[in-house]
Amino acid sequence: MLLSITISLAVLVIINLLLLKFSSNKIDRTAKTNKKPVVLTPQITIEQESERLAPTGS
Repeated sequence: MLLSITISLAVLVIINLLLLKFSSNKIDRTAKTNKKPVVLTPQITIEQESERLAPTGS
């Protein structure tokens, strides 16, 4: 009983893997010839602000 269940499950798994391997839903992937790296150069300017200390009242 246990042997027949194991064999039938193994057969089903093998059939499933074969169907997955030879499926007809093939995707055509076209190679893009315009693959230039994108260089990001952000213009960040850091302005120094003068420190203004608030009166603490003590």
